[in-house]
Amino acid sequence: DFAPHDEVDVDLLRFLRAEFGHVSWERVVSGPGLHNIYRFLQMRAGHAAPEWLRERLQREDPSAVVGEVGLQGRDPVCVEALDRFVTLYGAQAGNLALASLALAGVVLAGGIAPKIRSKLGEGRFMQAFLGKGRLDALLSQIPVRVVLDERAPLWGAARVATRMHAS
Repeated sequence: DFAPHDEVDVDLLRFLRAEFGHVSWERVVSGPGLHNIYRFLQMRAGHAAPEWLRERLQREDPSAVVGEVGLQGRDPVCVEALDRFVTLYGAQAGNLALASLALAGVVLAGGIAPKIRSKLGEGRFMQAFLGKGRLDALLSQIPVRVVLDERAPLWGAARVATRMHAS
């Protein structure tokens, strides 16, 4: 279940709960999650997005648009959405690292991490990853890496399938 970290997150939880009922971390830290955060922040801003952005959000993958525009700094709500996404991504990665005692490291893979690598390196992600109170010291020893090949999970699945077929 998604756990808010500040008052804005509490409002985000309320917004998502009104739409979806149950709010898992996947409603927040995923491609669609980035768009969910953006929609919430845009509603909270109290004014419409610029027309060029509204058109792109309708024509293209809205999460990809929010990420791209946020990285470029072309719209303040997209920037805020991406920053909040990165913070929540770091917080949940830290939660999972603790839950699994991932002492060998945490690997961020998939479609989003390589695209926002520059944002992940700005410090917001690691601050949230490490921000676990008395367990900060343990988390500071866990390396975090970003897999740049979006197809890496497929390569791993293919390798397992090949091994299974060979035996």
